[in-house]
Amino acid sequence: MREPLVAGNWKMYKSVAEARHLVSELVPGMQSIEGVGKVLCPPFTALLAVRALLEGTDIAIGAQNIYWEASGAYTGEISPAMVAELCQYVIIGHSERRAYFGETNTSVNRKVHAALSHGLIPILCVGETLEENDGNRTAEVVSNQLQEGLARLDLEDGNAIIIAYEPVWAIGTGKAATAEGANSVVADVIRPTLAEAFGETFSALVRVLYGGSVKSDNAKEFFAQPDIDGALVGGASLTVDEFTAIVHAAGS
Repeated sequence: MREPLVAGNWKMYKSVAEARHLVSELVPGMQSIEGVGKVLCPPFTALLAVRALLEGTDIAIGAQNIYWEASGAYTGEISPAMVAELCQYVIIGHSERRAYFGETNTSVNRKVHAALSHGLIPILCVGETLEENDGNRTAEVVSNQLQEGLARLDLEDGNAIIIAYEPVWAIGTGKAATAEGANSVVADVIRPTLAEAFGETFSALVRVLYGGSVKSDNAKEFFAQPDIDGALVGGASLTVDEFTAIVHAAGS
């Protein structure tokens, strides 16, 4: 059985003071929810403060990005070694990084290698744009992102990575994919691609999250699907009641 997991991607929201306030309100309600993994991914500036507040809880912390070099003259970048001091997880290849910052499957692959070499669990994001979806290219695009994003890796433990399927056309639009449609992409594209690369056992163990306008009123539909193991939550993770309800739905 794959334990469900819900990760909250705060994106470029919350100052350090605001992050402390949000976490202090989130922790009591989330602590009582069992049987589901929980990850908070605040901005880099708030990682240390959030980590301190999560000490002694069962809530993990993740970063939203890394650079692939361990150190060097890379002004403005954050290395996996720096992130590993504070986090257990790191989001890699989010569609916003691909769209706004020129990330490619090649750079995503380098980041995945870097994360794994520093003991971080990558949450690797894959997903198609609206144009690609309308052109019936979902399987092609998602499979290619996985193949190139995980290239030259020798993975045996299915718990070493997490995949997040985030159809780009559903992110921040309020227009979520259908639960059945998202599940079919996971079952018919993502897991077979993983199985071809790393074996059936590995594919069966990897947790695959859905991301894209997940809210408390639709989360249960996604979590009821056999191949969806949780969610990568954006805007709703910034609201205490909404995010707690989503985590609760994953654990019920």
